[in-house]
Amino acid sequence: MVAMQPTPSARSPLMIVLLTVLIDTIGLGIIIPVIPKLVMELSAKPIAEAAVWGGWLGFAYAFTQFFFSPIIGGLSDRFGRRPVILASLLAFGLDYIIMGFAPTLLWLFIGRVVAGISGASFSTANAYIADITAPEKRAARFGLIGAMFGIGFILGPTIGGLLGAYGPRVPFFAAGGLALLNAIYAYVALPESLPPESRRSFRIRRANVLGTVVQLSRYPGVLGILASLIFYQLAHQAYPSTWSYYTMAKFGWDERAVGLSLGFFGICMAIVQGGLAARLIPVFGEFNAVIFGFSIYAIGYAGIALAPSGWVLYLVIAATCIGGIGYPAWNGLISKQIPGDAQGELQGAIASSMSLTSVVGPPIMTHVFQFFSSAAAPFLLPGASFALSAVLSLLAATTFALAAWAYRPREFHGERESEPAAA
Repeated sequence: MVAMQPTPSARSPLMIVLLTVLIDTIGLGIIIPVIPKLVMELSAKPIAEAAVWGGWLGFAYAFTQFFFSPIIGGLSDRFGRRPVILASLLAFGLDYIIMGFAPTLLWLFIGRVVAGISGASFSTANAYIADITAPEKRAARFGLIGAMFGIGFILGPTIGGLLGAYGPRVPFFAAGGLALLNAIYAYVALPESLPPESRRSFRIRRANVLGTVVQLSRYPGVLGILASLIFYQLAHQAYPSTWSYYTMAKFGWDERAVGLSLGFFGICMAIVQGGLAARLIPVFGEFNAVIFGFSIYAIGYAGIALAPSGWVLYLVIAATCIGGIGYPAWNGLISKQIPGDAQGELQGAIASSMSLTSVVGPPIMTHVFQFFSSAAAPFLLPGASFALSAVLSLLAATTFALAAWAYRPREFHGERESEPAAA
């Protein structure tokens, strides 16, 4: 692969794509505090039952993204990253506007399907980062992507919680406007990272989940490492699926309190992935950083499930976020096993793996929340979904360790010889 060469403003493409991710994440975060109220309004159901509908909304988004992510990744390998990112941002803007006007739950589902089909801005952004970054620097730069998520979730939920005071639909229009402005900005400022000579032809037999798995199975250890991601991301589904419902039910929080708590979570994640990850991953090594990060998540999720009060929950959030070094280390490690012209395919496969867990995760997590918040439960535990996440995180750490050692850990610490240096 011929990487983007340094220029007098060599860091500007990185900054532009990071800002694109940041603005998009703000848009995602804006709607989180008001989703419960809008679903309750349209379904005429109490919060525990509304949470189940919220889980199915997450299912609709993830189900379509699961099938389309390999296609989007393949298209970015064929036509370049820039057009795919632009199309994705436009679709997200339309999605939020549709959801803002939604007169029924059916329209909310339509909006989620639209976003799921084209929701590739994050995975394609990762492929963009891989294009312009030397293999040994990728883990740290993938950490910067995580930092943008963190900052986005500082600003997004906080803004959404404040705007929610004017009605549960107002944040959706704000998110739509941000996504469309982001598309305009990227159109003007974002250069292409994948030169024509490094692109490969698009084949539909590869642009599907099964085809992607077959292609990636050629690289040592990749499928085993991908399997650990399924447990990791399934555990993470407790956050978007039940956080708002859980904190409202257990602590009596309103939209503003939910937004502030997510903002605090974002601050902690930004500190870890924007600063600590770059320092700690080289010290631990990518392999050990993944094990450490996933294990910290397991402990943290258990603490969230059992937190007796809101202020204790804040302390647990801060400690749990240290586990955020795990995923950028994981992504940096696996990207070294794949050649440059298949980075989009890899990130599409990662997105599909995440989408698979997002298909099954929201219904599972919201049903667990609903059951352990009802009179039918053997004991009351509104945080039961986070207890489940603790178990899943342990499975993620164990699966990763077994898979990596089976393929000889030394293969996961060196650069691929075929990878040229990049900016």
